[in-house]
Amino acid sequence: MAHVAAWKKDLVNELVQDMREYPVVAVVDMEGIPGQQVQSMRAGLRAHAKLKMTKNNLMLLAIDEAAKEKPGLEALKDAIHGQCAIVTTDIDPFKLFKKLEATMTPAPAKEGQLAPFDIVVPKGPTPFGPGPIIGELQKIGLPAAIEAGKIVVKKDTTLVKSGEPISGPIAAMLPKLEILPMVVGMDLRSAYEGGVVYHRDVLDIPEDYYSTMFATAAHNALALGVSIAFPTKETIVPLIAKAFRESMGLSISAAIPTKENIDMLLAKADAQMLSVAAACGYTNDAIAARLSSAAAAAPAAAPVAEAAPESVEEEEEEVSEEEAAAGLSALFG
Repeated sequence: MAHVAAWKKDLVNELVQDMREYPVVAVVDMEGIPGQQVQSMRAGLRAHAKLKMTKNNLMLLAIDEAAKEKPGLEALKDAIHGQCAIVTTDIDPFKLFKKLEATMTPAPAKEGQLAPFDIVVPKGPTPFGPGPIIGELQKIGLPAAIEAGKIVVKKDTTLVKSGEPISGPIAAMLPKLEILPMVVGMDLRSAYEGGVVYHRDVLDIPEDYYSTMFATAAHNALALGVSIAFPTKETIVPLIAKAFRESMGLSISAAIPTKENIDMLLAKADAQMLSVAAACGYTNDAIAARLSSAAAAAPAAAPVAEAAPESVEEEEEEVSEEEAAAGLSALFG
């Protein structure tokens, strides 16, 4: 049986203990992160998490051992490859993803790395003054020239297309052009919690995604309940309000007076009267003048009625009707 170094056993045991103690176990990608940045990230996580890097086979052994008490943990083994580390924490996987995502920072490209997107040098002045560097720029394919004491790029130029390897000369020149195309930081590959393994595609969602989704679903359900008149604790108030509005609209349309709609019916009648008057060419002033004229005609007819003998009562009535007709004629033309 091959001898296993004591430090390896101790490290595996420590990893197993952490995996059993903390509810969340995650595997993070550490590719290309400088050592100083790793130490800074570890310090930022110290309050709620532990970060451990070691050989991949030791991490696999620790996962197998911890899985005896945490079924489902073995699914994390698929994420153990390349340069990675294990994080044990009490932060839930979604918050942990956001926390680790915040560690991402721009970094210079290295020779042979694949471009994460089209690397474009924009048209315009560079940080360089006239000098031999213009030849280096032209050598990597940039249309460089000297203008007003500065080296300028004559047009937008794509140096490397997305997914293509970055050559050594381009990788050396990009930082000088203040272009940092790579992003380094702790990239969470998978996280385990409560028997479930969450992969990156599940964890990489907007922070308010689920709350917005549930709010939209609740709003749509309420709207449907009101639309089909389905009474529940949540829909009863809007249903009663809807019924009141519809009954009020019907009573006004049918001109059925109630104490709730009488003011609106009078307002509607007034508006219709004004509309008819306007259609006949009358203005509000003209209507007011005719109303005043009719009011003045009514008292003038009263003495005539009083002076008439009682024996001509029918005639008095006829005169009164004529006067009334005159008044209405004065009002409505």
